[in-house]
Amino acid sequence: MARAFLVVMDSVGCGGAPDAGSFYNGDTPDTGANTLAHIAAECAAGRADKGRSGPLRLPTLDALGLGAVVRLASGQDAPGLGADPAGLWGAASEVSAGKDTPSGHWELAGLPVPWDWTYFPDTDPAFPPDLVDKVKAIAGTDGILGNRHASGTVIIADEGERHQQTGWPICYTSADSVFQIAAHEESFGLDRLYDLCARLAPVLHAMKVGRVIARPFVGSPGHYTRTGNRHDYAIEPPAPTLCDWVQGAGRKVHAVGKIGDIFSMRGIDDVAKGPDADLMGHLSNLVDNAEDGSLTFANFVEFDSLYGHRRDVSGYARHLEWFDTAISPILARLRPDDLMIFTADHGNDPTWVGTDHTRERVPVLGKGAQSGQIGLCAFTDVAATIAAHLGVPAQGPGRSFP
Repeated sequence: MARAFLVVMDSVGCGGAPDAGSFYNGDTPDTGANTLAHIAAECAAGRADKGRSGPLRLPTLDALGLGAVVRLASGQDAPGLGADPAGLWGAASEVSAGKDTPSGHWELAGLPVPWDWTYFPDTDPAFPPDLVDKVKAIAGTDGILGNRHASGTVIIADEGERHQQTGWPICYTSADSVFQIAAHEESFGLDRLYDLCARLAPVLHAMKVGRVIARPFVGSPGHYTRTGNRHDYAIEPPAPTLCDWVQGAGRKVHAVGKIGDIFSMRGIDDVAKGPDADLMGHLSNLVDNAEDGSLTFANFVEFDSLYGHRRDVSGYARHLEWFDTAISPILARLRPDDLMIFTADHGNDPTWVGTDHTRERVPVLGKGAQSGQIGLCAFTDVAATIAAHLGVPAQGPGRSFP
């Protein structure tokens, strides 16, 4: 029986979004942002040589059609990516009014977001007083720290010592629809942080804030480091998604990475987490051992979290090249009736201004039972195609690739 693997390369956009001018980094519209084309251009020009050198080398993904996808989506060339496509290839556009993680993943799973997310203003303070009072009441503290837009690593460095002295949680946000709480695992307590986030989440979800994120850290002043115990408390999808369709048909759904958090565990049987290198091992194991008829839904986040937001072009290029090398032997072990689709949830052009995601089309590349040009398509078509491949009824607006 056929199996499906949906692999999201978080933020690996390919430019050309028709509505990019309506989305911004600061005061600059995302018009012209192109994660893949601009990384490839920087590599070809010798400006992305930290830890690597030369043109961007992605022979596995390019053979499926990655370079052709960039040209299709944006009309731009990605230097070094010029192979004739041998896989399933096209570029998808999003309709949800957000360039964030839940919007992209829900829509790829067949459910465009039916509301506008709430975002906190880039002011100091950022949060309304009644929300601050609610945090204080649940935490049992006299105040909070942060209360602004910030990088997680920076705000922990700035506020960590005072946090340990006062016991006040560090609360911050970003250009995404998120409320993040950082706390020291030992002096504040990991379970206490989780409890605070879990009890606060319904309040934020009612405001249509997409996620409350626990951001634990350890260490001492000047030497704080975030741990791998992050946990996202995401608003639940308001209707069934691909995961529900597959599970409802009596099939297994395996989540790799933060997929379980994004879908609030709806329609998901089990989750494997860790850094991207570990996640590649989990994906490899599932290619070898996942059940007939199952769906494996994976997210590789470090393109976005470590390199896109930090505008690290060399790091992003290194991670693309690592991914391309690591996925090659896994693709070779797919069964004849398997389908593995690679895509992304949004862009995060590391050459762009600001630190936010960028509104872009995303690649859709496939290896397995189907091949050929898809053309320009919708995010929801990905879910419809996987459902058709698995023989599961689709409940969303998408159409299966021909």
